[in-house]
Amino acid sequence: MSLAPQAPDGPGGHDGGRRKVRSKTDRQRRRRRALRWSATVLAVVILGTAGAGYLYYEHLNGNIRKGERSNGDDSKAHRTPANAAGQTPLNILLIGSDSRNSDENVKLGGAKYDRGSPPLGDVQMLIHLSADRKSAAMVSIPRDTRVDIPQCKDSASGKVYPATNGIINTSLARGGAGCTLATWENLTGVYIDHWMTIDFAGVVKMADAIGGVEVCVKQNVWDHSTPAQHGGSGLKMTAGRKKVQGVQALQWLRTRHAWGSDVMRARAQHMYLNSMLRTLKSQNVFTDTGRLMDLAEAATKSLQVSEEIGTVKKLYDLGMELKSVPSDRITSVTMPNLQDPQNSEHVVPDKVNADKMWQMLRDDVSFDKNGKESGTKQVASKSKTKAQTPSVAPGRLGVLVQNATGTTTEAPVPNRARAIAEALGQQGYAQATADTSGVAKSADATVVQYPSAELEGDAQAVAKALGIPVSAVKKSTDVSGVTVVVGADWRTGTAFPKQKAPKAGDVPVGSDAINGSDSSQCMPVYKPYQW
Repeated sequence: MSLAPQAPDGPGGHDGGRRKVRSKTDRQRRRRRALRWSATVLAVVILGTAGAGYLYYEHLNGNIRKGERSNGDDSKAHRTPANAAGQTPLNILLIGSDSRNSDENVKLGGAKYDRGSPPLGDVQMLIHLSADRKSAAMVSIPRDTRVDIPQCKDSASGKVYPATNGIINTSLARGGAGCTLATWENLTGVYIDHWMTIDFAGVVKMADAIGGVEVCVKQNVWDHSTPAQHGGSGLKMTAGRKKVQGVQALQWLRTRHAWGSDVMRARAQHMYLNSMLRTLKSQNVFTDTGRLMDLAEAATKSLQVSEEIGTVKKLYDLGMELKSVPSDRITSVTMPNLQDPQNSEHVVPDKVNADKMWQMLRDDVSFDKNGKESGTKQVASKSKTKAQTPSVAPGRLGVLVQNATGTTTEAPVPNRARAIAEALGQQGYAQATADTSGVAKSADATVVQYPSAELEGDAQAVAKALGIPVSAVKKSTDVSGVTVVVGADWRTGTAFPKQKAPKAGDVPVGSDAINGSDSSQCMPVYKPYQW
């Protein structure tokens, strides 16, 4: 053992060094303990918040009411082919229901005697998002439009409603929104991906959650009963720009008499929706938790949707896609229409101009000129049909020609099938005959149909002989041989008329187009409702 003196305790001594190390270690331990506690608390907070968020998410999902996408007869509408980037357009049918089947809706819509009656679709608007999601269109059909409504089946009761020719707003009462969607597809040939419905109470809730929407009237307006016209929305406003919300927002959207017609009501609805979209774009609701929750609650309680979009996430994604479209690339239009010859208070499609509008939707041609040229050429290149070899010589092929030139406003052209059959005979199709079965048919567009793959080449050859585009050659189980269905787009002549492809911004006459960025719009008031 060494007898050398030990170094004294202190900063320079061994004990001081140990205490220094121990003190440092204690501080590290305390720090680690504090970090562990902080992490534990943070984890509890995160897990608790996530749990609450999950429960709230499930609560919102539980709010959403869902229904069948389509419950009408097999649709003849087909999806628009994808563009060069593999993108396809999106079509959503928005339906405003006049349901009085709740105390709240009866209070807002009046007419207690209507309670329990099937609702009518008084607002019908197709929202079209382009394949590249850079433009959009909002297309309205006036509620008093007479159209062909296909056979529909109510998925809840099983009741089958036969096909009829009637006012389009009654389609909602014939099996629900799925029947309205089928009616639109039957009229337009546009494939519709989803539907959404909203009732009176829903409009009020949504308007309140948004915080109001600015609208404009040129004169003081009061939409009330008059000696000449019973009813009215009750809208009462002074001239100029006003922000409407709650019940007043509903009154704006329901007003018809004070605007002068159902067609003008569609314009007022477009102005409201354009203004609402501009409002939402200017608000950063995603940094305001309270407002975001109010909007989410209102939207999920207000909407009924087709089942394939019946979750909060899918509705949110749809909303974000629409919100991303610049205001000056959104165009609202109304279907071009004419007075119904059967009832002066109703309208029918202006066939030439309405068909042009449907073609623009089917071909995904933008309704505005504020972007690059539409991808129509890309769509066309994707939809090219491969030429097939005919199975027999023209003289040996039986071809049936049907006259389907009648419309809701025009009778079929007499002897039309015979004229086209004779034109085919001159092209070497000696066995072409006119259908004399007496069964009335109606088709907007001319088609050449064939029943099986071995006759596809023959159908293409018949189409070529008449100048019909190969895109109009369709396989169909409704025919037993090659059949030419002469539609309302070919009422004269024996050579099929050349179809001019619409260009971006070339909206048809009578569509009352409004650009989404146009904040100068102001509704004129029909004289009897000015005060």
